[in-house]
Amino acid sequence: MHREYAQSVLLIAASVVAGTVAWSGHVLLLPVALTFPVLWTLARTRLTAASVSAGYFLAASRGLPQGVATFYASDLGPGLLLWLCASLGFVGVHATLWTRNERARPFWYLAAALLMAIPPFGIIGWAHPITAAGVLFPGSGWWGLLATTAGLMGLVTRMWPAVAIVLSGFWLWSAAFWTDLRLPETWRGVDLELGASLGRDTSMIRHRDLIATVMAQASGDARTIVLPESAFGFWTPTVERLWVRALQGTDVTVIAGAAIVDAGGYDNVLVALTSGGAKILYRERMPVPGSMWQPWRPLLGASGGARAHLFENPLATVAGSRIAPLICYEQLIVWPVLQSMLHDPDIIVAVGNGWWTKGTSIVAIQRASTAAWARLFAKPLIFSFNT
Repeated sequence: MHREYAQSVLLIAASVVAGTVAWSGHVLLLPVALTFPVLWTLARTRLTAASVSAGYFLAASRGLPQGVATFYASDLGPGLLLWLCASLGFVGVHATLWTRNERARPFWYLAAALLMAIPPFGIIGWAHPITAAGVLFPGSGWWGLLATTAGLMGLVTRMWPAVAIVLSGFWLWSAAFWTDLRLPETWRGVDLELGASLGRDTSMIRHRDLIATVMAQASGDARTIVLPESAFGFWTPTVERLWVRALQGTDVTVIAGAAIVDAGGYDNVLVALTSGGAKILYRERMPVPGSMWQPWRPLLGASGGARAHLFENPLATVAGSRIAPLICYEQLIVWPVLQSMLHDPDIIVAVGNGWWTKGTSIVAIQRASTAAWARLFAKPLIFSFNT
């Protein structure tokens, strides 16, 4: 009994280390997440499997309590509650599908991985080990995704040491020859450091400052400038006229985040602007659950909150390129990027407004996760974040 207890403690401790290291914000460390299925399969009881799952997930999402406290200007209480609630899906799926049957285990783990990749469980499917595919098999696309899936299944069998050695070989080879993808010369992503004021300060002074930033970036070869989520604030005819007027006489295209508000709630969108006018380029498929997307409101007869356009508009066309847009939270989960990759875009455009993540690794994790997907499918990646 003492030996079994000690083994359980070691497995849980190892899962915490795996979640912490893999999701530290360094793209080349993502394959450490493949430790999780091994620890899951080594669990002797369902309770231990649940504890291992909780340790991994809570460690991977450790920045959430502080981020929520900063966002709501509150103490850590609400953040801790949300952190624990978010873990229930991951823990519940992996605890329920854990089995002692060694022959069935790979298929049950595959089922768990699939459930955590697509809605409804995929809505909170952070820290998915499949993200490591971009590091293990860069440039291999769907074949690399399939190979990583097969590897994950192999890691929950008796053959896991041999599978781990093979995957480690691919990891080391990839790390030794890792290079960033070349960006299109005419595209430029702009990072801002405007804190919580971005999207909340809707004054003409702020818009003129952003226009000046765009013009400075467009002074060279760049002709498509990407600004972060919420850069335009509330999208109104006045804002549109101001920007269109500022772009007169140029061939510059500006892509930036905005909110379109109506009586029922709002859409978190990307807007494309040129001297000829504006168009709504993209409506966010998966806003942040809880703080933005609040599906319980209609059930209570209330309005408000961001709308989720789950499987809509996975691709957009702008400046002659087909882009896969990803706004903030969508960079942490699996299905939005894979849905977009089905349409073979030319570029991935990832934007965010991460001022509330200060002091955490959340933005770094978003960048690492998106970079891994871009590397897997060999797609140029444009980032634009506000911190």
